Amino acid sequence: MTCVIGSTYDQRTWGIVVDGVARKFGSVQAIRHIDFVAPPGEVTALIGPNGSGKTTLMLILASLLAPDSGKVRVGGFDPVAETAAVRRSVGWMPDTLGFWESLTTLEVLTTLGALYGMHPDQRLRRSQELLETVNLAEYSGQPARVLSRGQQQRLSLARALIHDPQVLLLDEPASGLDPGSRVELRTLLRNLAAGGKTVVVSSHVLSELDEIADRAVFVSRGESVKSQTIDEAGSQIRRYCVQAEPMSALAEALISHGVRFEERNDSRRTEYQVELAGTAEAAWLLRTLVLADVVVTAFAPAGGALEETYMSLETDRR
Repeated sequence: MTCVIGSTYDQRTWGIVVDGVARKFGSVQAIRHIDFVAPPGEVTALIGPNGSGKTTLMLILASLLAPDSGKVRVGGFDPVAETAAVRRSVGWMPDTLGFWESLTTLEVLTTLGALYGMHPDQRLRRSQELLETVNLAEYSGQPARVLSRGQQQRLSLARALIHDPQVLLLDEPASGLDPGSRVELRTLLRNLAAGGKTVVVSSHVLSELDEIADRAVFVSRGESVKSQTIDEAGSQIRRYCVQAEPMSALAEALISHGVRFEERNDSRRTEYQVELAGTAEAAWLLRTLVLADVVVTAFAPAGGALEETYMSLETDRR
């Protein structure tokens, strides 16, 4: 995957473009070579194991670290040469809040608004709106230190949005959130992307990313190893888990149609796992089983589409 940064197009239309970036800390090569594109109007997932270079890349995109080599453009600006312009256009949400403990949640936001040069009335109004958006309005007068982990995550997201940035960089935004808050986060990020913003999400919760992201970039050992859209991820060979009553009838039907399967006993009930080439083949198999009078009680992917890609890449690199 190669991204060429040139002068033949308006780079602001590309959101984020990274070309051959590398970064070392002493003798540790945190990033070896990463190519990365995040278009505006979409949510791009950054996926990889711990130590793969995801956070280092996010810090570079936020202009908080300089790359040793390679080129980066965020909204058309160079984070090293045009740092102020990048910081005006970027909303950065790290994986931990980091706050002034003595300030209330409202004061955290209005203080940051002041740092962005917002008029007092504007920053107060914007802060109150965002506290409503992230369901923290009732805590507006409470010190930020009393918030739970999930509430701190929501405050961190509000803080990233205070200046209405065009680019959002979110590092593990769902960490500590309860199921209801995760749904609200998903809806908010989809709405922000629909409004034309460039949204980049780094997360280990791959099932959530299936519902949030439009595309994904996979990184491993400091290198970008694959890029795909969610549609592409859904059309690849995937594992499906099937259960029926009785299981013997299911086995006979699978064998008669030449479908290879593996018995899995690591769930509460025995199930068969099959590999199918996308949703069309899955639909064919389910229809075939039903027409054969097999009483199918469960038929679903063994994991999310992005999880399937991630696991296959990890297997290939072992």
